Amino acid sequence: MAYAYWKSGKHDDTAVFDLFFRKNPFHGEFTIFAGLEECLKFLESFRYSESDIQYLKETMPESVEPEFFDYLSSITTKDVKVYAIDEGKVVFPRVPLLVLDGPLIVIQLLETTMLTLVNYASLVATNAARYRMAAGRKIKLLEFGLRRAQGPDGGLTASKYAYVGGFDGTSNVLAGKLYGIPVKGTHAHSYVSSYSSLDELHTQTLNHKETGAVMNLKDVSLAWRSLLADKLNILQSESSDGELAAFISFAIAFPSGFIALIDTYDVLKSGILNFSAVALGLNDLGYRALGVRIDSGDLAYLSCVARSTFATIAKTFELDWFEHLSIVASNDINEETIISLNEQGHKIDCFGIGTHLVTCQRQPALGCVFKLVEINGEAKIKLSQDVEKVTCPGKKAVYRLYGA
Repeated sequence: MAYAYWKSGKHDDTAVFDLFFRKNPFHGEFTIFAGLEECLKFLESFRYSESDIQYLKETMPESVEPEFFDYLSSITTKDVKVYAIDEGKVVFPRVPLLVLDGPLIVIQLLETTMLTLVNYASLVATNAARYRMAAGRKIKLLEFGLRRAQGPDGGLTASKYAYVGGFDGTSNVLAGKLYGIPVKGTHAHSYVSSYSSLDELHTQTLNHKETGAVMNLKDVSLAWRSLLADKLNILQSESSDGELAAFISFAIAFPSGFIALIDTYDVLKSGILNFSAVALGLNDLGYRALGVRIDSGDLAYLSCVARSTFATIAKTFELDWFEHLSIVASNDINEETIISLNEQGHKIDCFGIGTHLVTCQRQPALGCVFKLVEINGEAKIKLSQDVEKVTCPGKKAVYRLYGA
């Protein structure tokens, strides 16, 4: 298209293009505009390098005149004006998110990148905002989607714009480095199942947080497990020694950040007992555990049992903070899952959300379009038998009117 414009002498024409979408995603009533920052970065650095020009010479038809490549190598976006809604704002269908005003050929060459940078970013930010609305303000939301994302670039974009949409952190460490997003995470099931017995604990001691005295966390935790088994009416013989060993080793590594994944074997018969034993052992050494993560099963029921167990321990041993340990839930959670859990009266403090957030499974694309609305000061319209696809002609100024 750029060559055809150039060949026909339209390289001095000026044009206005609108970038907008036609329908709100997820059958919803709003969209969050995102991607503007990346669009501006792209515009500031836009140019064709020598290798780009060489590749285009080899790829385009031989009939393309050499002078066109000279023209391509000289163009910049210095004459392009951008009008945009603030990033992160609520937006609605058919309202221009971006208006680009400038040389026709240059803006036409920007089209695909502008759409790429806005479409997915806005979709993920909107999806994240819907999760935030479903969860409420008090519950923490963590983005856990990198492994399920559409490649590493999609994963980074999802991490960034889930944060824009209202999430509190990400498990994506590179996103934390690049964008300053808080990084949060726990261990996986593989960490727990890598231990088979307490004999595998090569390090068993930990210095007391305040006194510095060396204490054996394994011995302290075993003592607490025996005591707790009687208090909680749990058979100690049914709890996993390998799981206990994993929890002790992780607690020694992160005594001030101990969160344990408690569903590797059995939450009620093993996970809660082993976690509580290690948490109380840490308390004896001057540290406070942070909480547990549950990644399978009936999340509402298990969270209620966990909270009740923590309350019992808090009352029995006069440790008020124990009742308020954090309960994190994951396991393929979507918007409907959160709404259902709310109705069931769950006791979850934080959701780790992956697949449904980053892949936007309910709607995989926003459908932004980039349409010519003015050329050389003359308004342009696209007509179609499909009424939805008829464009609103002319350069626009966007206002939002607020009423009572």
